Amino acid sequence: PGVYRMIGEDEEVLYVGKAKDLKKRVRQYIQLHRNPIRIQRMISQTRAMEFITTHTEVEALLLEANLIKKLEPRYNVLLRDDKTFPEILIRTAHPYAQIVKHRGTHTENGSYFGPFASTGAVNRTLMALQRAFMLRPCSDNIFASRTRPCLQYQIKRCSAPCVGRISAQSYADNVTAAHAFLSGQSSHIRAKLTQEMQLASNNLDFEKAAELRDRIKALTHIQSHQVINFNQEKDMDVIGLWRENGRSCLQVFFFRNGRNNGNQAFFPQHDSAETDSDILSAFLGQFYFRHTPPPIILTNLVPSEQALLEQALSLKQEKRVHIQTPQRGDKRKMTGHAEQNARDALKRKLAARGTQHALLKALRKLLGLSTPIHRIEAYDNSHIQGTAAVGAMIVAGADGFNKQAYRKFNIKATVSSSGQGGNDVGMMREVLTRRFQRALQSDPDRQGAQWPDVVIVDGGKGQLNVARKVFEDLGLQDIALMGIAKGVERNAGREKIYLPDCPAFMLEPDTPVLNFLQRLRDESHRYAIGSHRQKRRKEFFANPLDNIAGIGAKRKKALMLHFGSAKAVAQAGLADLQAVEGISQTVAQKIYSYFH
Repeated sequence: PGVYRMIGEDEEVLYVGKAKDLKKRVRQYIQLHRNPIRIQRMISQTRAMEFITTHTEVEALLLEANLIKKLEPRYNVLLRDDKTFPEILIRTAHPYAQIVKHRGTHTENGSYFGPFASTGAVNRTLMALQRAFMLRPCSDNIFASRTRPCLQYQIKRCSAPCVGRISAQSYADNVTAAHAFLSGQSSHIRAKLTQEMQLASNNLDFEKAAELRDRIKALTHIQSHQVINFNQEKDMDVIGLWRENGRSCLQVFFFRNGRNNGNQAFFPQHDSAETDSDILSAFLGQFYFRHTPPPIILTNLVPSEQALLEQALSLKQEKRVHIQTPQRGDKRKMTGHAEQNARDALKRKLAARGTQHALLKALRKLLGLSTPIHRIEAYDNSHIQGTAAVGAMIVAGADGFNKQAYRKFNIKATVSSSGQGGNDVGMMREVLTRRFQRALQSDPDRQGAQWPDVVIVDGGKGQLNVARKVFEDLGLQDIALMGIAKGVERNAGREKIYLPDCPAFMLEPDTPVLNFLQRLRDESHRYAIGSHRQKRRKEFFANPLDNIAGIGAKRKKALMLHFGSAKAVAQAGLADLQAVEGISQTVAQKIYSYFH
């Protein structure tokens, strides 16, 4: 058993597959006439094959999913949306536990709850949990520095343990209750709070009763957002697949402890000849290679090689994972609901794709192009008087915005010719030069799909001319160029369009192609501003010790604890630096030389 790779021209990996017997699988490919047209086409493009043997077929399946994710071969079913899902983390390392949103690996001490389908679902749940259990969201540093309650206490989302407004035991009880609620014991927690509210009311403590009433309302608010419910306290994912017009959609509903944590739609890339069972099987392998599988996975169809998938997921999770395709009862209703959601999402996707095709066709006509437009790149810059300058590239195509292809550039050409402010034209030159020089180095024959048909720059004649000059210098003659500049009053709908060797013109307001160009320009503007703010925030909180080679987190912490601030470290002498634990004479000299 093992994994094989089919390799075409220029070392491109065309397909990654696994086999129980590699020799038999290769023999099947050699019998060309017995394979479908898609496989025949793939074999005709194959120039070499590479093999990796494994001990078992289960190991081969896990390795196959890993390689598909890494290499993205064109003939495989590809799940391109590989983001991690947000979770809720109750950090228990501190005596007063903190509740926060978390994304990524489970490396911190605490309890993790999720996944949730979206950041919005996590934020809504966190807000309600803060109202219900009054747990602190602030960091340990802020907690230690507080001398009076913050705004979160004033709006009744925190019990202010930082200044002793709640006892350690009472706060610990709230943490235990929050943990129990997120673990599925919601009815028990609500009953307990209701009993406490009634007791406070009987004792004429109406203020406390009102506070408990608001906490019960917050818990009710969380449960009211359930789209479909499952009355058993189990962890499971419900997956529905729907296929139409050669495209498919999979809807995944996340149930944890009987609570519905939302759903997410996925649109894998695959050949039209793939069967539904193969698409579902490939999706499960790739999706759960990155995400933790629950004990039960419900599907509306039986995936191919179901038993092998169960073994592979069980091996990855180190506990038993069952894939079930229910035929009746509540579970069948759940998979049917997921299938209906997949059908609706795919219809919306196909309708949007049809609209997008019409817009691309209208843009092609506007630019006078003879070939279809498959990829558009729009560029913009953002800075404040030349500081923290960032360039942004956004990408759009037949399926709308392709956010995985977005790029940002840390710009160095920040000073204008007058010596003041920022050189917007120079920044655009730097961004375009770096983008297309790198593209020519990695793909000099321009055979890949990462080359744009149209490049749009945010700006007028100056930006367009500099883009034209960059393309001339690099020998790129077949990429259409366009500049979009807002009018003098900067009103939407009064934009001027700049094309090479053509006077500037304006389109009629509210025409579909103008609205499309505005969306492209606004998206590049949004991405540029967001990237600029991230860079500015990072520079604001930057520590000069991070720039010294050999100073890692441990030495940096020792220096900060000893001197109190980076400024004090900069003013320290050699002898003072050597007095810090873990700082040798050589390291002290390096630190001193950096600041002097």
